[in-house]
Amino acid sequence: MIALIVAGVAWGTSGTLGTLLVAATGLPFLSVAGYRILVGGVLLGVLACVLRRFRPPQTRPGWTRLIAVGAASAVNQWAFFSAVGTVGVSVATLVAIGSFPVFVLGADLATGRQRLRPRLLAALGCTAVGLVLFMGTPPAGIAPADALLGCGLAVIAGAAFAIISLLGARPEPDFDTITGTAGSFLLGGSAVLAVAGLLGGPVVFAPTPEAVAWVLLLGLIPSALAYAAFFVGLGSESSTTGVLVALLEPVTGAILAALVLGERLGAAGVLGAGLLLLAVALVAWPVRAAGAEPGSVREADPASAWDGERG
Repeated sequence: MIALIVAGVAWGTSGTLGTLLVAATGLPFLSVAGYRILVGGVLLGVLACVLRRFRPPQTRPGWTRLIAVGAASAVNQWAFFSAVGTVGVSVATLVAIGSFPVFVLGADLATGRQRLRPRLLAALGCTAVGLVLFMGTPPAGIAPADALLGCGLAVIAGAAFAIISLLGARPEPDFDTITGTAGSFLLGGSAVLAVAGLLGGPVVFAPTPEAVAWVLLLGLIPSALAYAAFFVGLGSESSTTGVLVALLEPVTGAILAALVLGERLGAAGVLGAGLLLLAVALVAWPVRAAGAEPGSVREADPASAWDGERG
């Protein structure tokens, strides 16, 4: 659970770090999205070598998992930032973050990994109301066709992240967490940068000290650290729990935007952020001591999450 909380908070730094990188380089957000996971993949690969656990897949299932995570990461980044360009940050984030818990919960219910409990229903209710309040009202002047396209892209982004979450909750013995995620990100980041180049956006920037610092931080915190922690957390918690804890991302992002970029939440936004935190608390607060709710918090050895045999 601590690993999942670290992941949610780390993801929340991506908006501020990405904005600072855009300001320092003039790159479009789609190129920044590509660098985010590409650099994250490089850093995870270095970490695997330092820890002497660089273990590329040796079997077809292992390579299939690597390619699947890489493809889902690329689709997630491409769809989300395309949605942002069409309907704006508020609507795109609302639809993407609001849709992927539905995809994950549906899959968990269908496979029996999760059961509807009062605590989970309350968390989902807080999530729905909190996101609407937190994101505010959609910007005016968006044509119906653009709104439909943008929301469709955001749903695709949510579905892609749901796939990543579901794969992470089902370990593959030949997919080492660090090495496999590094390879997936290298593949996905290269694909996103290729798409950005085909769309005419610049993908190369002057390597000034400021630009290099921001791109390294973007690859380190919301990519390498966040996804490594997320996959570790999914080793001992359900994918539904992991996705709901990821709601810390917009709350952290809003706090950083206020501190660094001068953005401020209104009263509705503050209330929405509080509801999102309540949703996280409902799924994160341990219930084992008084008899855990079956299917809500799973017993596991946290240290085993880094075992390559579990993925």
